[in-house]
Amino acid sequence: MKKDYIIKKNGGYYITDSRVALESVVYMFRDGRSPESIRGSFPVLTLEEVYGAIAFYLANQKKVDRYIIESEKEFELFRKKNHEELRRTAPGLVKKLKQARAQLK
Repeated sequence: MKKDYIIKKNGGYYITDSRVALESVVYMFRDGRSPESIRGSFPVLTLEEVYGAIAFYLANQKKVDRYIIESEKEFELFRKKNHEELRRTAPGLVKKLKQARAQLK
């Protein structure tokens, strides 16, 4: 009996019956984390679901890697646009954030 561990919704890939994005598991898997360790980071998932997500990734690696690259590009454009808008509309806040960031270093 075949079980689907990944669904595509709202333009993204998710572990079935959860709000955990496939790329969250993929990033950890690429970093060499074990399925047990990945499961520890997402207690809502079962170990079976983590293995299912990894199996889906390995079976569809090119497609998922392209999806992740495109998602990262879209996020970077969104980040830059919002950063520029924030600098334009709230320069005082941006200055305070830069000062706070400098103090952390």
